[in-house]
Amino acid sequence: MPLLRHARGQARGYRAHTPTNRCSPMLKPLLRGVALSLVTSAALAAAPDAHLQAALQKVADQARPGTLGVLVMDPAAGQSVSVNAGRPYLMMSVFKAPIAAAVLSQVGAGTLTLDRTVHLGPADVVDGSAVPSVGASLKAGPRDVSVDELLHAAVTQSDNTAVDALLRLLGGSPVATRFLASKGVQGIRIDMGEGELARLFDTKGADAVLASHVDSSTLEGAGAFLRKLQAGELLSAGSTQKLLGMMSAQVIPNRIRGGLPAGYQLADKTGTSGTRDGRMAAFNDIGIITAPNGQKRVVVVFLANARATPEQATKWFAEIGRLTAASM
Repeated sequence: MPLLRHARGQARGYRAHTPTNRCSPMLKPLLRGVALSLVTSAALAAAPDAHLQAALQKVADQARPGTLGVLVMDPAAGQSVSVNAGRPYLMMSVFKAPIAAAVLSQVGAGTLTLDRTVHLGPADVVDGSAVPSVGASLKAGPRDVSVDELLHAAVTQSDNTAVDALLRLLGGSPVATRFLASKGVQGIRIDMGEGELARLFDTKGADAVLASHVDSSTLEGAGAFLRKLQAGELLSAGSTQKLLGMMSAQVIPNRIRGGLPAGYQLADKTGTSGTRDGRMAAFNDIGIITAPNGQKRVVVVFLANARATPEQATKWFAEIGRLTAASM
């Protein structure tokens, strides 16, 4: 501000000696610099900062000997803070959002339609869903299921049967990975569906699954996916709103969402490996927070190989949501 007052004083003095209201040519660069400095300062004040970084680190420290990775990004400023970045994390059901994006891209290209149906039966059921969904209904017998219903079941209800059916429609997991790469999203790899991953857990064990890095994402990869999704860089406007709407309606009410004050909105996708021998291979949540004033934050939280109960992990995620909202 002293610089701005000095600049104004110079401007007033210059006008007193000239017949016009124009600023001195030498003064214009100075004023532009002051304005740019003020705009930059305002952006930095709103963006994630070192105080948030330190607070997130304290939460992550509580998860040891497990690894709690966190990324908070201001998509408008392009700035982020992170903890335990630069390594892959097992996504579990988080991968359903990128797979849905790949499907919607084919809908946009005309390769698939939302009303196309797939004939599924009891043999196609893959156990696992946040609420009774497509998989549960097929246990009573085969039926035709539309792509639209499969998308809703996979993203909003986290139905494993639905996402595996979508992967088959895509032409396999590599198609989803290639779609992301084609959009500049690096760090996410989709290798297999929920059924195959469950069999890998059963035959190889959690340590082998984690070491293989199958169906994994870095914090940066998941953050790029969310940033590009909300910016409309992955899909058409209609498909973007459809996917964000399904994520906003997802049925798990806690984790990041549990720490957000009234008036804050979250479009997210969770993922959980379950607990075996007191250890969770993965417990995750990624999403886009929108504050009442319209500010947004991309938040990625991956918990790996933690000796914690789901209840304790849920509290950590809620705290991360609270800290992020407080920083906006």
